[in-house]
Amino acid sequence: MPMSPTRDLTGSLLLGGVRLSDVVLAAGTPTYVYDLDGIAGQARSLRSALPAGPNAHLIAYSIKANAAGPIVRALAGEGCGADVVSGAELRVALACGITPDRIVYSGVAKQDDELDFAVACGDRGIGAVQIESIEEIARVEARARAAGRRARIGIRVNPNIDLGDATHAHISTGHDDAKFGVRKIDLDRAVQLADGSPWLELTGMTTHVGSKLPTVEPYLEAARILFRTVRRFREAGELRALTFVNTGGGFSVDYGGGPVPRPADFARAVVAEQRAQGLGDLALYVEPGRALVAPFGVLLARVIQPKVTGSARFLMIDAGMNDLIRPALYQARHRIVPLEDPPGRDGAAESVWHVVGPVCESSDDFGKHTLPRDPPASVAILDAGAYGFTMASKYNGRQLPAEVFVRGGVMAGRTERESAETWARKRAMAGR
Repeated sequence: MPMSPTRDLTGSLLLGGVRLSDVVLAAGTPTYVYDLDGIAGQARSLRSALPAGPNAHLIAYSIKANAAGPIVRALAGEGCGADVVSGAELRVALACGITPDRIVYSGVAKQDDELDFAVACGDRGIGAVQIESIEEIARVEARARAAGRRARIGIRVNPNIDLGDATHAHISTGHDDAKFGVRKIDLDRAVQLADGSPWLELTGMTTHVGSKLPTVEPYLEAARILFRTVRRFREAGELRALTFVNTGGGFSVDYGGGPVPRPADFARAVVAEQRAQGLGDLALYVEPGRALVAPFGVLLARVIQPKVTGSARFLMIDAGMNDLIRPALYQARHRIVPLEDPPGRDGAAESVWHVVGPVCESSDDFGKHTLPRDPPASVAILDAGAYGFTMASKYNGRQLPAEVFVRGGVMAGRTERESAETWARKRAMAGR
């Protein structure tokens, strides 16, 4: 299973067997390209490390990573469910064939109409509305009562694990100062309120410590805390309706900084701990997003021009922070490579280029990269399948990038970008 783009014998960059220079000709730039076969294969690899048997596990794909229909449908075809954080994402999951019982809904500030929709889905509502505060319990109970049906819920346990420098502060979610989850000191009250309501059915306990974890241990430690918490309540005769434990997502991706654990490594460690804690009767849910899609997406960009001033060597491309905000938001680094790189080029023909985009912000900066001394016509920004298009904007009057979906070695579908003229007309006429 390919984990990243490859090159053919002529040095042309391929993704899913498709020559990316051909995509540039067909779709222009900036354009995201996704390998649907690679994404499906990654889901199969993760599934092989989870407990086997009917309803023994659920891979709840975190749709916020990439909500494109072809991607969600490819993962649904591999048996994945969905983790959603808005009513709109819930609608995407349903439209892509994921049944309500295989959907969990996270988020700290779900709106009433979103809760109403979640409770009304299917025969019993979605699989679980994941509670993130004491105050949210009463709100979900009220919506369920208004709908005249019981709502299935899970409680998100905040394990109070501070990841420190192990990941970026903006994606560390499992400490007591975070807005996410029910703190351990509030858990007894939360379980009492949920179990005592005729309108709520507490079917799951969940946790999530953060994203892009560099090792298995923080994930495993959060799982241990969750499992011990569940054991304590069960030994006290509570959580009688519990059907699953959910250890969340956060699996690593190699953005070029060196080897990282694979999603299956996280899964195997947690499965062993779940069994050691005597909770093998409960289904195991996981919520990967980035790990399923990031390695199988690239952002294609044309080189507009170089700018060489003294020792400064800038390479200006037509993709910017509005297309891929991760470097500006998280100081993330993505590898950048030329689309065409004929064999035999030696180091003497290379230079370190400071790659920047066209947006009028100093933070529109993709970092320094070793590229051909003679600038290539086009480049690919690698590992961009997650939190790329889904976080894109139209800042500076720039249009959202196009998307191309690759399957079976061919371009199987694409989205078109709105023209600058259309955007300008809409903005000029706004409010009239």
